[in-house]
Amino acid sequence: MSQEETLTRKRLRSAYITTIVSLTLVLFMLGLWGVIGLHAHKISRYVKENLGLTIYFQKNARETEILRLKKSLDTTRWVTSTHYISPEEAEQILKKELGEDFIGFLGYNPLLPCLQIRLNADYTHPDSIQYIEKHLKQNPKVAQIEYQRDLINSVNKNLNIISIIIAVLSFLMFLISIGLINNTIKLSVYSKRFIIRSMMLVGATRGFIRAPFVKKGLWHGILSAIFAIILLSILLYAAYLKIPELKTLADFHILMIIAGAMIVTSALISVISNYIAVTRFLNMNIDKLYM
Repeated sequence: MSQEETLTRKRLRSAYITTIVSLTLVLFMLGLWGVIGLHAHKISRYVKENLGLTIYFQKNARETEILRLKKSLDTTRWVTSTHYISPEEAEQILKKELGEDFIGFLGYNPLLPCLQIRLNADYTHPDSIQYIEKHLKQNPKVAQIEYQRDLINSVNKNLNIISIIIAVLSFLMFLISIGLINNTIKLSVYSKRFIIRSMMLVGATRGFIRAPFVKKGLWHGILSAIFAIILLSILLYAAYLKIPELKTLADFHILMIIAGAMIVTSALISVISNYIAVTRFLNMNIDKLYM
Protein backbone atom coordinates (compact mmCIF):
# COMPACT_ATOMS: atom_id res chain seq x y z
CA MET A 1 0.00 0.00 0.00
CA SER A 2 1.45 3.38 -1.08
CA GLN A 3 1.93 6.28 1.30
CA GLU A 4 -0.74 8.26 -0.59
CA GLU A 5 -3.33 5.46 -0.17
CA THR A 6 -2.51 5.20 3.54
CA LEU A 7 -2.95 8.96 3.94
CA THR A 8 -6.27 8.85 2.05
CA ARG A 9 -7.55 6.03 4.27
CA LYS A 10 -6.57 7.97 7.40
CA ARG A 11 -8.37 11.06 6.14
CA LEU A 12 -11.51 9.05 5.35
CA ARG A 13 -11.42 7.37 8.76
CA SER A 14 -10.99 10.76 10.42
CA ALA A 15 -13.93 12.15 8.42
CA TYR A 16 -16.12 9.19 9.42
CA ILE A 17 -15.24 9.57 13.12
CA THR A 18 -15.88 13.33 12.99
CA THR A 19 -19.26 12.74 11.33
CA ILE A 20 -20.32 10.12 13.89
CA VAL A 21 -19.18 12.23 16.87
CA SER A 22 -20.95 15.33 15.51
CA LEU A 23 -24.17 13.41 14.80
CA THR A 24 -24.03 11.75 18.23
CA LEU A 25 -23.75 15.09 20.05
CA VAL A 26 -26.58 16.68 18.06
CA LEU A 27 -28.84 13.65 18.55
CA PHE A 28 -27.98 13.57 22.25
CA MET A 29 -29.13 17.18 22.64
CA LEU A 30 -32.28 16.47 20.62
CA GLY A 31 -33.07 13.38 22.72
CA LEU A 32 -32.33 15.26 25.93
CA TRP A 33 -34.81 17.94 24.95
CA GLY A 34 -37.41 15.25 24.25
CA VAL A 35 -36.84 13.75 27.71
CA ILE A 36 -37.11 17.20 29.32
CA GLY A 37 -40.42 17.71 27.51
CA LEU A 38 -41.65 14.30 28.73
CA HIS A 39 -40.77 15.00 32.36
CA ALA A 40 -42.21 18.52 32.16
CA HIS A 41 -45.50 17.02 30.96
CA LYS A 42 -45.45 14.45 33.78
CA ILE A 43 -44.66 17.12 36.38
CA SER A 44 -47.49 19.25 35.00
CA ARG A 45 -49.96 16.36 35.44
CA TYR A 46 -48.57 15.59 38.91
CA VAL A 47 -49.07 19.22 40.03
CA LYS A 48 -52.59 19.36 38.59
CA GLU A 49 -53.60 16.05 40.15
CA ASN A 50 -52.57 17.36 43.57
CA LEU A 51 -55.14 20.09 43.17
CA GLY A 52 -58.58 19.18 44.37
CA LEU A 53 -61.66 20.18 46.27
CA THR A 54 -63.24 19.36 49.61
CA ILE A 55 -66.92 18.51 50.02
CA TYR A 56 -68.42 19.30 53.43
CA PHE A 57 -71.63 17.49 54.33
CA GLN A 58 -74.59 18.43 56.48
CA LYS A 59 -74.32 17.44 60.15
CA ASN A 60 -77.23 15.01 59.71
CA ALA A 61 -75.59 13.23 56.74
CA ARG A 62 -75.11 9.57 57.51
CA GLU A 63 -71.72 7.94 56.96
CA THR A 64 -73.29 5.29 54.70
CA GLU A 65 -74.64 8.03 52.41
CA ILE A 66 -71.24 9.73 52.22
CA LEU A 67 -69.45 6.44 51.52
CA ARG A 68 -72.02 5.66 48.80
CA LEU A 69 -71.24 9.00 47.15
CA LYS A 70 -67.51 8.32 47.57
CA LYS A 71 -67.85 4.98 45.79
CA SER A 72 -69.82 6.64 43.00
CA LEU A 73 -67.20 9.40 42.57
CA ASP A 74 -64.38 6.84 42.45
CA THR A 75 -65.90 5.43 39.24
CA THR A 76 -66.03 8.80 37.43
CA ARG A 77 -63.35 9.74 34.89
CA TRP A 78 -62.68 13.13 36.48
CA VAL A 79 -61.66 11.79 39.92
CA THR A 80 -58.30 10.14 40.63
CA SER A 81 -58.83 9.55 44.37
CA THR A 82 -61.17 10.34 47.26
CA HIS A 83 -60.60 10.35 51.01
CA TYR A 84 -63.35 10.44 53.63
CA ILE A 85 -62.68 12.27 56.92
CA SER A 86 -65.21 11.77 59.71
CA PRO A 87 -65.82 14.50 62.35
CA GLU A 88 -63.86 12.36 64.84
CA GLU A 89 -60.85 12.09 62.49
CA ALA A 90 -61.04 15.82 61.76
CA GLU A 91 -61.04 16.45 65.52
CA GLN A 92 -57.81 14.45 65.99
CA ILE A 93 -56.14 16.21 63.04
CA LEU A 94 -57.06 19.64 64.41
CA LYS A 95 -55.86 18.69 67.91
CA LYS A 96 -52.42 17.86 66.51
CA GLU A 97 -52.28 21.09 64.52
CA LEU A 98 -53.46 23.35 67.36
CA GLY A 99 -51.80 21.42 70.18
CA GLU A 100 -54.86 21.73 72.44
CA ASP A 101 -58.26 20.13 73.03
CA PHE A 102 -60.72 22.68 71.64
CA ILE A 103 -63.60 20.17 71.89
CA GLY A 104 -63.29 20.11 75.68
CA PHE A 105 -63.51 23.91 75.67
CA LEU A 106 -66.56 24.07 73.35
CA GLY A 107 -68.31 21.06 74.81
CA TYR A 108 -69.23 19.65 71.37
CA ASN A 109 -67.65 18.80 68.00
CA PRO A 110 -68.58 21.47 65.42
CA LEU A 111 -66.61 19.82 62.59
CA LEU A 112 -68.50 18.49 59.58
CA PRO A 113 -67.77 15.20 57.80
CA CYS A 114 -65.94 15.84 54.54
CA LEU A 115 -64.69 14.18 51.39
CA GLN A 116 -61.37 15.24 49.88
CA ILE A 117 -61.22 14.78 46.11
CA ARG A 118 -58.18 14.73 43.85
CA LEU A 119 -59.08 15.53 40.25
CA ASN A 120 -57.82 14.05 37.01
CA ALA A 121 -55.35 16.49 35.41
CA ASP A 122 -57.61 16.84 32.35
CA TYR A 123 -60.41 18.18 34.56
CA THR A 124 -58.55 20.84 36.55
CA HIS A 125 -59.47 23.67 34.20
CA PRO A 126 -61.60 26.31 36.00
CA ASP A 127 -64.59 25.63 33.70
CA SER A 128 -64.44 21.89 34.43
CA ILE A 129 -64.20 22.47 38.19
CA GLN A 130 -67.19 24.83 38.11
CA TYR A 131 -69.20 22.16 36.28
CA ILE A 132 -68.13 19.51 38.85
CA GLU A 133 -69.01 21.88 41.71
CA LYS A 134 -72.46 22.54 40.24
CA HIS A 135 -73.03 18.80 39.77
CA LEU A 136 -72.02 17.95 43.36
CA LYS A 137 -74.17 20.70 44.87
CA GLN A 138 -77.27 18.97 43.52
CA ASN A 139 -76.85 16.48 46.37
CA PRO A 140 -79.01 17.77 49.28
CA LYS A 141 -76.56 16.39 51.84
CA VAL A 142 -73.74 18.64 50.57
CA ALA A 143 -73.30 21.70 52.80
CA GLN A 144 -70.51 23.44 50.90
CA ILE A 145 -67.62 22.84 48.50
CA GLU A 146 -64.25 24.49 48.94
CA TYR A 147 -61.26 24.77 46.62
CA GLN A 148 -58.52 27.32 46.02
CA ARG A 149 -59.80 29.12 42.93
CA ASP A 150 -56.93 31.61 42.67
CA LEU A 151 -54.29 28.88 43.08
CA ILE A 152 -55.92 26.66 40.44
CA ASN A 153 -56.20 29.57 37.98
CA SER A 154 -52.57 30.53 38.62
CA VAL A 155 -51.28 26.95 38.24
CA ASN A 156 -53.20 26.41 34.98
CA LYS A 157 -52.00 29.73 33.56
CA ASN A 158 -48.34 29.15 34.45
CA LEU A 159 -48.32 25.53 33.26
CA ASN A 160 -49.88 26.57 29.93
CA ILE A 161 -47.17 29.20 29.44
CA ILE A 162 -44.43 26.68 30.29
CA SER A 163 -45.96 24.11 27.89
CA ILE A 164 -45.99 26.64 25.03
CA ILE A 165 -42.37 27.64 25.71
CA ILE A 166 -41.22 23.99 25.78
CA ALA A 167 -43.15 23.20 22.56
CA VAL A 168 -41.63 26.18 20.71
CA LEU A 169 -38.10 25.46 21.95
CA SER A 170 -38.48 21.75 21.07
CA PHE A 171 -39.53 22.65 17.52
CA LEU A 172 -36.61 25.09 17.16
CA MET A 173 -34.21 22.48 18.57
CA PHE A 174 -35.50 19.96 16.03
CA LEU A 175 -34.96 22.38 13.13
CA ILE A 176 -31.47 23.30 14.39
CA SER A 177 -30.61 19.61 14.76
CA ILE A 178 -31.68 18.86 11.20
CA GLY A 179 -29.58 21.79 9.95
CA LEU A 180 -26.50 20.71 11.93
CA ILE A 181 -26.77 17.07 10.81
CA ASN A 182 -27.27 18.15 7.20
CA ASN A 183 -24.24 20.48 7.28
CA THR A 184 -22.06 17.83 8.95
CA ILE A 185 -22.90 15.33 6.21
CA LYS A 186 -22.35 17.94 3.48
CA LEU A 187 -18.85 18.60 4.83
CA SER A 188 -18.18 14.86 4.99
CA VAL A 189 -19.24 14.37 1.36
CA TYR A 190 -17.34 17.52 0.34
CA SER A 191 -14.11 15.93 1.62
CA LYS A 192 -14.71 13.07 -0.86
CA ARG A 193 -15.67 15.21 -3.87
CA PHE A 194 -12.61 14.18 -5.87
CA ILE A 195 -13.40 10.50 -5.30
CA ILE A 196 -16.89 11.19 -6.72
CA ARG A 197 -15.36 12.92 -9.75
CA SER A 198 -12.91 10.04 -10.31
CA MET A 199 -15.78 7.53 -10.27
CA MET A 200 -17.63 9.62 -12.87
CA LEU A 201 -14.55 9.76 -15.10
CA VAL A 202 -14.28 5.94 -15.19
CA GLY A 203 -17.93 5.69 -16.30
CA ALA A 204 -19.72 4.81 -13.04
CA THR A 205 -23.46 5.50 -13.09
CA ARG A 206 -25.03 8.03 -10.72
CA GLY A 207 -26.83 5.29 -8.82
CA PHE A 208 -23.60 3.31 -8.42
CA ILE A 209 -21.79 6.40 -7.08
CA ARG A 210 -24.59 7.33 -4.68
CA ALA A 211 -25.07 3.80 -3.28
CA PRO A 212 -21.98 3.59 -1.00
CA PHE A 213 -22.57 7.11 0.35
CA VAL A 214 -26.23 6.42 1.10
CA LYS A 215 -25.40 3.06 2.75
CA LYS A 216 -22.60 4.63 4.75
CA GLY A 217 -24.94 7.48 5.73
CA LEU A 218 -27.56 5.00 6.93
CA TRP A 219 -24.97 3.15 9.01
CA HIS A 220 -23.55 6.38 10.45
CA GLY A 221 -27.05 7.61 11.31
CA ILE A 222 -28.00 4.42 13.16
CA LEU A 223 -24.62 4.17 14.92
CA SER A 224 -24.73 7.82 16.01
CA ALA A 225 -28.27 7.39 17.35
CA ILE A 226 -27.22 4.31 19.36
CA PHE A 227 -24.27 6.22 20.87
CA ALA A 228 -26.58 9.16 21.68
CA ILE A 229 -29.11 6.81 23.34
CA ILE A 230 -26.32 5.24 25.45
CA LEU A 231 -25.17 8.71 26.60
CA LEU A 232 -28.76 9.72 27.35
CA SER A 233 -29.36 6.49 29.30
CA ILE A 234 -26.26 7.11 31.43
CA LEU A 235 -27.41 10.68 32.14
CA LEU A 236 -30.94 9.54 33.07
CA TYR A 237 -29.59 6.76 35.29
CA ALA A 238 -27.41 9.29 37.14
CA ALA A 239 -30.34 11.72 37.43
CA TYR A 240 -32.63 9.00 38.84
CA LEU A 241 -29.97 8.02 41.38
CA LYS A 242 -29.50 11.65 42.42
CA ILE A 243 -33.23 12.50 42.45
CA PRO A 244 -35.22 9.27 43.07
CA GLU A 245 -38.53 11.17 42.77
CA LEU A 246 -37.88 11.64 39.04
CA LYS A 247 -38.15 7.89 38.52
CA THR A 248 -41.81 7.98 39.54
CA LEU A 249 -42.42 10.43 36.69
CA ALA A 250 -40.59 8.31 34.11
CA ASP A 251 -42.61 6.57 31.42
CA PHE A 252 -40.32 3.90 29.98
CA HIS A 253 -42.72 3.19 27.13
CA ILE A 254 -42.44 6.83 26.00
CA LEU A 255 -38.66 6.75 26.54
CA MET A 256 -38.47 3.77 24.17
CA ILE A 257 -40.50 5.71 21.62
CA ILE A 258 -38.08 8.66 21.96
CA ALA A 259 -35.13 6.27 21.43
CA GLY A 260 -36.81 4.75 18.37
CA ALA A 261 -37.60 8.21 16.99
CA MET A 262 -33.95 9.21 17.43
CA ILE A 263 -32.79 6.19 15.38
CA VAL A 264 -35.38 6.68 12.61
CA THR A 265 -34.82 10.47 12.43
CA SER A 266 -31.05 10.12 12.34
CA ALA A 267 -31.16 7.38 9.68
CA LEU A 268 -33.61 9.30 7.46
CA ILE A 269 -31.79 12.63 7.70
CA SER A 270 -28.42 10.95 7.07
CA VAL A 271 -29.68 9.06 4.01
CA ILE A 272 -31.49 12.07 2.51
CA SER A 273 -28.61 14.47 3.23
CA ASN A 274 -26.05 12.09 1.70
CA TYR A 275 -28.23 11.59 -1.36
CA ILE A 276 -28.69 15.34 -1.89
CA ALA A 277 -25.03 16.17 -1.19
CA VAL A 278 -23.69 13.53 -3.62
CA THR A 279 -26.19 14.62 -6.31
CA ARG A 280 -25.01 18.20 -5.85
CA PHE A 281 -21.40 17.22 -6.53
CA LEU A 282 -22.43 15.03 -9.47
CA ASN A 283 -24.08 18.06 -11.08
CA MET A 284 -21.27 20.45 -10.18
CA ASN A 285 -18.97 21.98 -12.75
CA ILE A 286 -15.46 20.54 -12.44
CA ASP A 287 -13.96 24.01 -11.88
CA LYS A 288 -16.11 24.48 -8.75
CA LEU A 289 -14.67 21.35 -7.15
CA TYR A 290 -11.50 23.29 -6.35
CA MET A 291 -13.34 26.19 -4.73
